[in-house]
Amino acid sequence: MSEAPPFHVRRLTRADIDLMLAISRMFGTVFGEVETYTARPPSGGYFDRLLGNKEFVALAAMQAGEVIGGLVAYELVKFEQERSEFYIYDLAVREDSRRRGVATALIEELRRIAAANAAQVIFIQADRSDEPAIALYSKLGRREEVLHFDIPAAGRET
Repeated sequence: MSEAPPFHVRRLTRADIDLMLAISRMFGTVFGEVETYTARPPSGGYFDRLLGNKEFVALAAMQAGEVIGGLVAYELVKFEQERSEFYIYDLAVREDSRRRGVATALIEELRRIAAANAAQVIFIQADRSDEPAIALYSKLGRREEVLHFDIPAAGRET
């Protein structure tokens, strides 16, 4: 049995709209929500603005020119002190690339970015039923029990 070729992690820039779309398709497949992630993709202008925003981080784990994992995070600039936190909004690895350190490598790259931005912490949510994610995040950080609420914008239903 041959070993899988190595992968590398890179931060996406404005020039990487195609990779951002590939990450979105991969998220849809991994999360079983293809329609959510692919039915109405943002315009190129939207992705240009998003990928050009320093407070938005999109990381791709690449192997042989293909996206095998991705992470999307937002820097939350705090007001009470000159500091920030990062929130990992989405993190996924293709099923055929799991158990190879891809998710850990994505998080480690975000840790470097967060440190460079004087961030204090990175946080992420996990579904109670997602035991592999909970195990990974427990190795990397401290677990907190919180409640999550979705509050619709005015005129919108949840």
